[in-house]
Formats: sequence, structure tokens, C-alpha cells
Amino acid sequence: MTASIHNLLLATDFSDWAARAEEYACSLAASWHAHLTVMTVLEFPPGLNPDYPVNHQYLTHRMNEASEQLADFKQRASRRGIAVATRIATGIPSEEINAAAQAEDSDLIIVGTRGKTGLAHVLLGSTAERVIRTAPCPVLAVHTAKAGPSGEHGVCLERILIPIDFSDCSLDALEYAAIVAKQTKASIDLLHVLEPVSYGLDFTLDDSGERMKRRERVTKQLKDLSSALSATGITVKSHLRGGVPVDSILDDARSLGSDLVVMGTHGRRGLSHVMAGSVAEALLRRATCAVLTVRSPKFRPGHRRVVSPSLHSTNP
Repeated sequence: MTASIHNLLLATDFSDWAARAEEYACSLAASWHAHLTVMTVLEFPPGLNPDYPVNHQYLTHRMNEASEQLADFKQRASRRGIAVATRIATGIPSEEINAAAQAEDSDLIIVGTRGKTGLAHVLLGSTAERVIRTAPCPVLAVHTAKAGPSGEHGVCLERILIPIDFSDCSLDALEYAAIVAKQTKASIDLLHVLEPVSYGLDFTLDDSGERMKRRERVTKQLKDLSSALSATGITVKSHLRGGVPVDSILDDARSLGSDLVVMGTHGRRGLSHVMAGSVAEALLRRATCAVLTVRSPKFRPGHRRVVSPSLHSTNP
């Protein structure tokens, strides 16, 4: 396995809510010796005429304000020995962020989230969630429960929780998390959640013997994954528990003192997404620690997988 997180993209609106994400970006760039690009988006709906006097005045004011904020950020980062490139875009934030990540060949996007809830959130989503659904690389969403000064609590990535359901996307998330763990010298907790007893197609309960066999298969798979990670020098523990996935993951994150949850996501869209959502986005809304979602993992040339094809078995 080779370290392959070199290009970081921080998307910020410079609000108090974004301060925590800015601290993460600077800390990771410094410790990983990574290139950092910071961008801000002047939100401007498509179809409006930018040359219309009122719109032009608004954009000019926002452009001047954003330029000053980026210059201040660049100066603060420079004092920490971090070289920063800057970008300003105009349009829909999520679309512009993902376009910049594509253009910059970013390995990781870093955004802040307020963890909004309620009907408006379900219908409209947040910028972080919209970025996650179509991002060309993994996204680190940094939750801020309340406004506070940047770096108030420091940045700590010592214990990483990785929910595993043995799907391809969760195993890709594990692969990317292993890179993060190596670069941060963090330990890993693997978690598989056995969901509550379900009914079969004939509306009979699952056979208890079959449930026991499933538990045994999962235990072996977790052991195999743990061995593969341990062979690279990563400290790893595996956990098997029952319950509703989101609640179980959140409970383990709290009880284990996880600094980061790494989660694979299919990036579903449309009505099914609104109706059912996804575990990753539910975590994004409710978790108090940072959440790293992996929809499109990027592995640099020469990367050797920790999770070999032989470990990509069918779902338990």
C-alpha cells in the first residue's frame, strides 16, 4: 500500500460553521505534506443575467469580499508553513465544488456541515450531501455543532470506525480508510451490524440455524479483513453487533470515542434517495465526529490493495 492522498480541496463559505473544516484542511495538509486548494463559491442561480445592474453589483461585492477572505486564509496558512492555491467560482456550490475537484485532480474534498434536520433538509439536502452524491473523489464532512473559533479543539484522527457490509462500496471505503490510517497513524475499528430478524419470501422467520451460520461467516470475514490490515502495520479491532445500522454505528462511534467514521456510499439519487436516504447521509446528519464518505475512491498508480480480490466475497 502506498500513501496516495496528495491533493486536498477545501470548500468554504468562511462562516463560523466552516471554521472547523478549515482547521481540518490545514492540519491534514501540514501533517501529510499535501497540496491544498481552498475555494469559495459565489452562489448564483443559472438563468439569471450576471450583467443586469443589480446582479452585477451583487457579484462584484461578493467577488471583492471573497478575494479578501481567500487572501487572509492564504496568509494564515502561510504562517503555518502551508502553501495554498485559491479558486473562486460562480454558480451552484455543489456543482462548482465537484467541477473544481475534477479540474484539480483532488484526492479528497473537505467541507463543513451544520447537520441540519427537518423537512426542508430532507427536500433540499445540504451542500455537503449534494457534493457527496456526485463527487469524483472521497469527501470529508466536518460537523460543527455550534460556532466557535478555528482550531478550538484541535484536530485528532487517532481512531477510525469503518462500518462494513461486505459490499464493493464498503470494501472500497475500507481500502481508502487504510490509506488514511497509515498517513495519520490511526487505529481502525471494523464494525458489521447484523440487522434485526427479517421475514423470508414465504413470510416465515429466518431459520435460527441459518442466522448462526451467517454470524459465523461474518466473523470469519471480519477476521480475514483484520489480518490483511494488521499485515500493513495498522492496529485493528473488529466488532459484530445487532441492530439498526445507523443507530448501531452512531452508538459505537460514541462508545469507542471514534474521531472519524469512514463510510462507502452508492450516491443514489431521485425518489428512492428522498424516500429511503442512505446510511451515509443519515450519519452525516447525526454524527458529532467527522464523516468521510467514499463514493469514488482514487488510488494512485502503483497502489497495492490491502483488501485483495479474494476478500471481496458475497454479502453475508
